[in-house]
Amino acid sequence: MTYSLVVQHAAQVLTLAGGPGTQPLAGTDLAGWTIIENGYVACDGERIAAVGPMAALDHSRIAHTTRVIDATGRVVMPGLVECHTHLVFGGNRAHEFERKLRGESYLDILASGGGILSTVRATRAASEEQLLANALHHLDGFRRYGVTTVEAKSGYGLDRDTELRLVRVARQAGQQHAVRVVPTFLGAHVVPPEFKQAGPRAYVDFLLREVLSDLKGEAAYVDIFCEEGAFPLAESRYYLEQAHKMGFGLKIHAEQLHDLGGCEMAAELGATSVDHCDYLTPEAAGRIARLSQGRTVAVLLPLVPLFLRQEKYAPGRQFIEQGLPIALSTDFNPGSCPSKNLWLAMSVGCLKMGLTPREAIAAATLNAAWAIGLQQEVGSLEPGKRADVLVLEAGSVSEVPYWLGENPVRDVVIGGVLQ
Repeated sequence: MTYSLVVQHAAQVLTLAGGPGTQPLAGTDLAGWTIIENGYVACDGERIAAVGPMAALDHSRIAHTTRVIDATGRVVMPGLVECHTHLVFGGNRAHEFERKLRGESYLDILASGGGILSTVRATRAASEEQLLANALHHLDGFRRYGVTTVEAKSGYGLDRDTELRLVRVARQAGQQHAVRVVPTFLGAHVVPPEFKQAGPRAYVDFLLREVLSDLKGEAAYVDIFCEEGAFPLAESRYYLEQAHKMGFGLKIHAEQLHDLGGCEMAAELGATSVDHCDYLTPEAAGRIARLSQGRTVAVLLPLVPLFLRQEKYAPGRQFIEQGLPIALSTDFNPGSCPSKNLWLAMSVGCLKMGLTPREAIAAATLNAAWAIGLQQEVGSLEPGKRADVLVLEAGSVSEVPYWLGENPVRDVVIGGVLQ
C-alpha cells in the first residue's frame, strides 16, 4: 500500500515518543523524548504510518499519488494541542484594557460588573449564527499557529439555554473545521446576577439539577473557577463530587490569584487537570503528584499574568522537580488572554516559569493531550495516531521558543491533509 503523504528530509523530527506511555511526561521524562535527525513522517490517510530516519524510508511506498513535502533544514513536530481555551463568546473586552493599564485588578473589574459578566451580557445577546462564525474565525487563527486540537470551555452564558448553546456551537465548529474541538462545560465560571442573592451553592445546585443531565455525550468534562469572587472551596468540592458521580471528568481553575487549596482538592477527587496554578506551592504540587500517581496534569497559562501585568507566575521548574506533569496553554479568552499564540506561551513559559525548550514543547503537545484525555490520538508522532504534523521555519528544537512572539509554522497537516 502506498503512502498518502510523506514529510521528508527533516533536520529534526520531534517525535515526543519514548516516554512511559501510561501517564503524562513528568520529571526528567518531560525532556527525555526522542528526536530523529534527518528524518521523515509518512501518513496513510488520516493516520501516521511510519516515523524514522531517512535511511529507513520505504521508497517503494511512494507513488505518483503521494503528496511529498520537503522539510530540508527544518523541524517537523506534532500539531500543537490547546488544552485550555474559551473559544466561544460574544463581543470583546477591549474597552476594559485601559482600565487594566490604569491599575484596576482583574477582581476589581469583575466586582464592578465587568470582566466575565461583561462577556456574559454580550454572549447572551449574540445569535447562535454569530457565535458559530466567531468560533470558526478563531479556529482559523489557531490553525495558522499550528494548533490542530482545541479544548473549548463554555462559561459565558451562566444560564441553562446559553450554556448549552455554547457547548453545541463548540461541537458544530469542530464538525465544520479541520481543527478538532473538545468541549468542556464551565457553567460554574462565576455566579450570575440572577443568583447573586441566593449565592454560589444555589447556583451549582441549579447546574447539577437543570443542566448537567442534558450534557451527557456533549461534553466529557466539567470545570469550575475556584477563586475569591467566584466559587469558594467548599462549593467547588461539592460540585465536582456530584458531577463526578454523574460520570463527568473533572477540571478546575484554581490558585490563579490566591492559594485556596482548589488544585489539591481537585486532584484528590481524580481531576484530569488543574489549571492556572500560579499560587500553587511546590510542596502542594508534590502532594498532587503523589495523590494522583502522576496522572493529574497542571495546565500552566503564562500569557495570563503577562496580560494582567502580574508579577507571580507558576513555579514550573519546581513543579517539574516535584514530579508534577505540566502542560502549557494560552487560556485564549476575551478578558485575561486575547491571544492564540501558543508559541509565545512556550517562550514565556521558558522565561518566566523555568522550562527548557524540550520541556515547553512537550507541555504544548503530548502533555496537553493528556490534559484533555486525547493522549491516544494526538500529541506525538507515532504510528496509529492522527496525522497532525507541522513543518517549522526552524532548524532545531532550541530555536522553537527562541524567536520571541514569532509564528514559525510553514506547513500544517491535519488528519493527513495539508491545510
